[in-house]
Amino acid sequence: MSAQKIRLKKTKDTASIGRLASHDAKQAFLGVKHAFTRPFYWKKKDFKTLGAITLGLFALSSIDDESSAFLIRQEPNVPNIFQEAGTRFGSPQVYFIANAGLYGFGLFTKNETIRKTSVLIISSSFTTGLIQSFSKTAFGRARPENGYKSTEFRFWSNEPEFHSFPSGHTVLSITMAHAIAKQFDNTWSKVGVYTLGSVAPISRLFAGAHWLTDIALGTALSIVVVDSVDKFLFNTKAYDYPVKKKNRISWKLNFTGNKIGVVGVF
Repeated sequence: MSAQKIRLKKTKDTASIGRLASHDAKQAFLGVKHAFTRPFYWKKKDFKTLGAITLGLFALSSIDDESSAFLIRQEPNVPNIFQEAGTRFGSPQVYFIANAGLYGFGLFTKNETIRKTSVLIISSSFTTGLIQSFSKTAFGRARPENGYKSTEFRFWSNEPEFHSFPSGHTVLSITMAHAIAKQFDNTWSKVGVYTLGSVAPISRLFAGAHWLTDIALGTALSIVVVDSVDKFLFNTKAYDYPVKKKNRISWKLNFTGNKIGVVGVF
């Protein structure tokens, strides 16, 4: 480790709480700015990814109605604790309280890894939250539980029953899960984090609050934004990242015959 890097780390460790909070707030703001302006700098591979996501959503939409009807029928057999946990964990109130606690712990203990993780979550969730809130109103897609078809839209609707696309619970839970999973090198630790993060999206399907494509778009949006902000923080050396990231999961859309899925490659 170079002398310059040692001095930088020492400065961070001995900095006041106020200076650390100011630094983190600046990085969170820059992370949000980067996420929203990044599309202006997209390259060919980025547009290919967008095309793959769009194509995947169209393919998945062909089974929206049937899958939703099947999952809603299974809801009476799902443990209440699972549904309750999914509803609460994906709610904005619980989400922000949890992250505030996480960041507060990292700040007052001056733990840079926890602070960095929390800044990544804050930047990403603010970005994805704004996008999904705008999209819900703009698309005005009906929720399954109201007896409508998946193709029923009322654009720019203020009615809650027409705020299905994409899933807000999915955006929040997957954003947090993906940001936290990035901090682990152990594959099984990552799997555990993603499993917990999937509780909210799955519970919303059983409850008839969302279609499969709502969940799929929320997941894709979260992963893309978190990866973008994480790369920005890494490239700007805002925090002390490992020299080489190992055992990261590469998420890809997989098409085989009449099936479509999201595959995580370890």
